[in-house]
Amino acid sequence: MNFKIYAIGDKLDKFYLEAIKEYTKRLSRYCKTSFIYLKSPEQLNKKLTNKSYIIFITPQGLHLNSEEFAQKLNAWGVSGTSDVSIIIGCDNLDSDEQIAISSMNMDLGLTTTVTFEQIYRAYRILNNQPYHK
Repeated sequence: MNFKIYAIGDKLDKFYLEAIKEYTKRLSRYCKTSFIYLKSPEQLNKKLTNKSYIIFITPQGLHLNSEEFAQKLNAWGVSGTSDVSIIIGCDNLDSDEQIAISSMNMDLGLTTTVTFEQIYRAYRILNNQPYHK
């Protein structure tokens, strides 16, 4: 699968960027991921393609535990959905699905980092591998 994670908003702190880089490295054995930081939602329209399955991360979205998210990720792959765009920091566009990381509002960097972490955790669950090193 190919994940494009878009973060829209204020500047991300360096420690979040380092964590995202680490999870991108860990995920490289399971899927292709790319992180795209945008300052405004208007820039997003130029980046999205019609073939991409679009997911918004929002507190109002569907609440899933890690196992449920892993099964959802597996279902996307089985159904032939290979290009997934995950959007954080903007939820006023059309999307195929909305998922919540938490019902609380969080910093953009934290939400983005947790999103990467949950994708990694989902792949570990699907491959029956322990999560913690």
